[in-house]
Parts: sequence; C-alpha cells; structure tokens
Amino acid sequence: MTEAEAIRLFKCLSDKSRLQILKSLAIEDMDVERLAERLGLTAATISFHLKKLADAGAVTSYKNQYYTMYSLCKECFMTSLLDIIQEESGEAQLQTRRDEEYRQKVLDAFFEYGKLKTIPAQRKKKRIVLEEIAKAFEHDRIYTEREVNILIADYHDDFCTIRRDMIGEQLLDRNKDGYWLMSSQGK
Repeated sequence: MTEAEAIRLFKCLSDKSRLQILKSLAIEDMDVERLAERLGLTAATISFHLKKLADAGAVTSYKNQYYTMYSLCKECFMTSLLDIIQEESGEAQLQTRRDEEYRQKVLDAFFEYGKLKTIPAQRKKKRIVLEEIAKAFEHDRIYTEREVNILIADYHDDFCTIRRDMIGEQLLDRNKDGYWLMSSQGK
C-alpha cells in the first residue's frame, strides 16, 4: 500500500458511518438498500460513503441480478500499520534535504573559521557540533588522551568538556589503552 493509498484509507476510516458500513460488510456482502436499512441511514448517504470507500480501495462491488452488491476488500486490511509506516515516503528526499540544511545552519552558527565559537546548550545542536569534530578522528586508530586533547583543541579551548561530551554521545569510546572513534558514528 502506497503512502497516498494509506492516507485515503485512513481518511475513510475516520468516519463513524463508513466504519459501520465496513463492519456490516465484514459479516456479509450487501446492497445499498440493505445497508441503509441496517444502519438507519438514507440510501443516498450510504451510496456517498460507499463511493468514498471504493475510491480508497476498502470495498468492491459486483452485480447480482438487479442489485449492485458491495463487499469488503479484505486484502486492503491485511497490510499492517508497520508496513505502511516503513513504506518509502515520497517526502524522504525532502526530509533528508531539510535535515542537511538544518545541520549546515547549526554548523554555520557555531563555527567561525573552523573554530567552535561556543558549545551549544541544546542537545540536538551539540550532537551536530560533536559529529563535526569527530570527523577529525580516523577510524581504526587508538589515540592517547593527549592526542585527543590536541585534536579537540584545534576546535575549542575547553577540550575536556568536549571530550567528555563526545564519550557521552558515544562518538568516542575509551579504555586503559586510549580513545577511539566509535564505529556506529556514521557521519
């Protein structure tokens, strides 16, 4: 189910009358008059709702003698919500671009000529700044504390705070042998 189809279906499901129609059709296929009688609505109202449900793919129709019968399209409801949420969004590229623009805006605000002007107080902004500093470290290399301090000091004088924050954000890890760039840091 595409994102547009899911939105159309969810809009249909948000109406009580349409939900009652679907519940009735889950029991048995029905025509407009039978649904109107069962739900206490006019045939015109039922027809209106059935059109919306058919457009969303929730019901199908077929001819049975003189009547148009409506049935629940069960396949439509077999898709899990998780499948819908995990479906690639048409907005994904736009969201990625917005994320990159935000990241660059933060970097422009906090860095001047390659030096960190101030350490951000907001965690999200601090994470972006720390990821930028982490780019100075090589993967698969163990650094001494002095080497870490020198690398960080190129960006800001308070290398102790930044080193501690980089460990806290799991950009760097350490043990008795030294410090290294965490492999999960994919930036």
